[in-house]
Amino acid sequence: MMLTRVVPLILVALLVLAAPASGHKAGWKVRQDIRAGNTLSGTVEWTVTQTTNTSISSVSFRVDGTQQCLDTTSPWACVLDTRTLANGQHTFSVLAIAQDGHTTSDSDPTTVSNASSPPPSSDPVIAGAGDIAADANDGEPTARLLDQINPTVVYTTGDNAYPDGTLAQYNAYYDPTWGRHKAKTKPTPGNHEYHFSGAPGYFSYFSVPAYYSYDLGSWHLIALNSEISVSSGSAQEQWLRNDLAATTEPCILAYWHRPRFSSGSDHGSNSSMGPLWNALYAHRADVVLNGHEHVYERFAKQSPSGQPDPQGIRQFTVGTGGASHYGFATPLPTSEVRNGNTFGVLKLTLHPSGYDWQFVPVTGATFTDGGSNTCN
Repeated sequence: MMLTRVVPLILVALLVLAAPASGHKAGWKVRQDIRAGNTLSGTVEWTVTQTTNTSISSVSFRVDGTQQCLDTTSPWACVLDTRTLANGQHTFSVLAIAQDGHTTSDSDPTTVSNASSPPPSSDPVIAGAGDIAADANDGEPTARLLDQINPTVVYTTGDNAYPDGTLAQYNAYYDPTWGRHKAKTKPTPGNHEYHFSGAPGYFSYFSVPAYYSYDLGSWHLIALNSEISVSSGSAQEQWLRNDLAATTEPCILAYWHRPRFSSGSDHGSNSSMGPLWNALYAHRADVVLNGHEHVYERFAKQSPSGQPDPQGIRQFTVGTGGASHYGFATPLPTSEVRNGNTFGVLKLTLHPSGYDWQFVPVTGATFTDGGSNTCN
């Protein structure tokens, strides 16, 4: 099967302070640094660089006059899926709004060509990461990606609030950022939540079971807990096997904190997660998402023993929520893509018989990764 890599095209618009113009007290002029005839595809990051004016309160990003994003925090940015646009010529423009309510001129857009095909479906989208917030600022850049993507479900792969996952730390560090999406978040805890026995802060904040499952479209998703027993015959492992036996959905995704496989230099692979992989593999699961290692790593489809297997499970490690960066040791044989210096979220579009993945980096970062697979 073909794996494609989607590289975001950075579209930069320059706001230039001009002399006062009739009808615009602020006297601004919008000039886009986009050449007519550019071809856009997939998801692009569209940014505005403010040069001489410090009174901007928000920026509206528009295509053919229709607002796509409204950003209220500098640096101004919009993550746009161009597949929502018909093929052909489109006019991209930005409208800057000052703190006093006056606006820039929006009369000088640049026309570009959108060659993205086919348009996206209404299939559900999930997006998330782990290892998120050690202070009130850590989670904001990735939370803004969630604002822009607006997924059906936000997932977390644990260590959501540092250093101990207390309720106070959740309220101070996580809630102002990722907490904006709390109503649609399906979380899992990490080892930092369990610095206090039983992870009281996590369970008070989220009010979810220790492990659980839910359906989304034709997918069965399972949120597991690597911080309690996952050994063969444990309550969680037996629950997982029963849950897998009961589902009738054709595609299966599971997520938890500690990765079974990792090329990371700080934690590495965790063989104790093997019973979860054995159960998932036996039921032809498709995707596993983890955190713990503060990196992004994508693996080829593999067996529970780490051997390449076209009917195996693809694992993504997404410890990129904002807390810090880790490095890599010797890459495992099935490791396909690695990055240890970029915060971002992993977005998955869940189709009836397959999925698309895209790592979306924070504003200013350039690393990304993307592709598609069918379900087993």
